[in-house]
Formats: sequence, C-alpha cells, structure tokens
Amino acid sequence: MILLDRTPANYYQIKLNPNNSNFEGDSMNTSKNILNLAIIVLAALFSSTTVSAGTRVTYKSAKSTSSYYQMAVQIAEAMKSGTKGDIIVTVEESQGSVQNVKEVANRSGNYVFTTPPALIGLAKSGKKMFKDANPNYQNIRSLFVIPSLTMHFVARAEANATSFKDLAGKNFLIGKGSFGAREAEKYIKMFGLDGKVKLVDAELSAAVPALKNGQIDGFATAGSYPAPNVIEAGAGMKISLISLTDEQVAQTKRTRLVIPAGTYPGVDYDVTTTALPVGAYTTTAMDDETAYQLTKAFWEGKNNMAKTSPWWNAVTMDGLVTLGTTLHPGAVKYYKEAGFSLPANLL
Repeated sequence: MILLDRTPANYYQIKLNPNNSNFEGDSMNTSKNILNLAIIVLAALFSSTTVSAGTRVTYKSAKSTSSYYQMAVQIAEAMKSGTKGDIIVTVEESQGSVQNVKEVANRSGNYVFTTPPALIGLAKSGKKMFKDANPNYQNIRSLFVIPSLTMHFVARAEANATSFKDLAGKNFLIGKGSFGAREAEKYIKMFGLDGKVKLVDAELSAAVPALKNGQIDGFATAGSYPAPNVIEAGAGMKISLISLTDEQVAQTKRTRLVIPAGTYPGVDYDVTTTALPVGAYTTTAMDDETAYQLTKAFWEGKNNMAKTSPWWNAVTMDGLVTLGTTLHPGAVKYYKEAGFSLPANLL
C-alpha cells in the first residue's frame, strides 16, 4: 500500500507499506506498483506546484467598517484580475495608519499598507509616535495614491450656513477621536469660532439621524468623496456644504481640494475644502517585478473600479507628488512605461 503524506512546506513524502499484499507476487504486480507509484509522485509534484503558484501580498488597510477597507477589497480584486491570478492580495483590517506604518518594523516580504504621507515623514525622522526610529522605516517606498481624506462640513439648508462664520450659535457634531473630529475642532478654533459653536457630544454615527430630526444644524466628516453619510443626509433632506476661502485653506496648511458641483444631491456648486492625501506604500523587501505588476494592475483597473465607486474618479497620477517618499523601482518602471513625468522628489 502506498501512503502519501503532505508536510506543511508542500513537500510530499512517499511511504511504502511492506505488509501490503500488493508488494508480493509476480513481476506484473511489481510493474503495476511501480507505475502507480510514478503516477502518485507526478500528481504530488503537480499539486505542490499548483499550491505554491502565485505571489502573495498582504495589504494592511483600515477598520472593516470604513470606506478605505472597501477600497482595499476592490484593489485586491483588481490585482487578481489584472495579473490573471499571479498576484493574490490578502486584505488585513487595521486600527489606523499609525499601526500600519509601525508594522514595517517587523514585517518582511510583500507588505503593502496605506497611510497619509505625513506619517511616513515622521517615521523616517523618528518623531512623535515613531520615536523608536526603527531602521526599517528607511526602507519604505511609494507605489500609488488612493482617494484622499476629504473634509466635509454639512449643514441643513434651513440653517443658512454657507461659510464658517455662519456656524456661530449652531449645534454642530464633529464626532470623537477620528481624524475628522480633530481636524474640525482645529478649524473651529483657527477661524475664530472657539466657544461660539455648540459642539454636540455624540459619535459621528449619530450625525445623519440627528440632522434629519433637527437635533443638530450640521456635522463634520472626513472621507473620500462622495462620502456615504453625506449622500445619505442629502437623500432625505436639503443640505448645503460649507466652502473654505483660499485664505482659510492656506491657514490650515492642508491640500486644497474642490468637490465638484453635483457630487451630492442639491449641492449644485463647487465646494472648496481641504484634504489629507493618502498613499499605498511598501518596502524594499518587495521585488521589482511584484511592485511593477501591482502598480500596473492598480492604474489599469482604476476606471473599472470607478464604475461602482465614484471616489476613484478623483484619483489621478498628478496626485503622485503628494506621496512624499521615494517610489519603489518597480513602480518607477511602470510610470515611465506609461509616459508619466515623475516629480523629482519621488526619484
């Protein structure tokens, strides 16, 4: 009897049982046994090759309930489709961008993660939450941009709030602990409204129902546009979005971004706001070919992703300048093939 054991390393070991009668008798039985053994060996080798085929990539994203996790799933599907299954991306949930960057210290191989570029700069300089100054931070390389964290300041139409100064005396919800909450609070103070706006102590998840019930006059949220909660608010009532002046944008030291007219129901004008760029990064542990294929599959699959998720429409190669750190050589190869003139700060 022939027993086939498979070890965890995809190595197959053939064991012969001498007590089995199939190994006794004439030369014909012996020939049959040898033939059977050869067939099993070939099958084992084929199975081993099949299992190990394909490059595995880990993509560290965000909380599973966030739009960024949805984006990660879309990217994983685009990678599989664009490489005909040669690259398989596994999406991992994360508690946030800081965790994503810190894991560079201990990750090896094909690790891809998302984060605002500002955190890459802090990690490489060993500042703030990256005081450990792990040497692996120096090996971080850029791949491509993904939709930015865009600030939205939403108000009920009846509140007549079209600028920041109009928020004085209004009940406004900014949420707790998130980037959007911190940013909104900073702007309120920066634009001279500290103590003049009635900040509602509630989680952002309560914003849309509270707005529709008239319990608040508006809310702030950060997310790639079109943001689902803003769409939900605009679908059930008339809303307005507050625009920042160019002077206010400059004061925030964030990236200026314009949300096009018609992005949200009833908002038929361009909205000037701020955004925090977000990129996809890896390390020098990834080989050039894998980085090339990932970058190629992303850009060639972007338009298809945009058919179901409009936030991809805002992503262009012009945004590469925001990545803030050197591109992976494999990504550079793709961009040069695509005829894109790369910013000097990425080379």
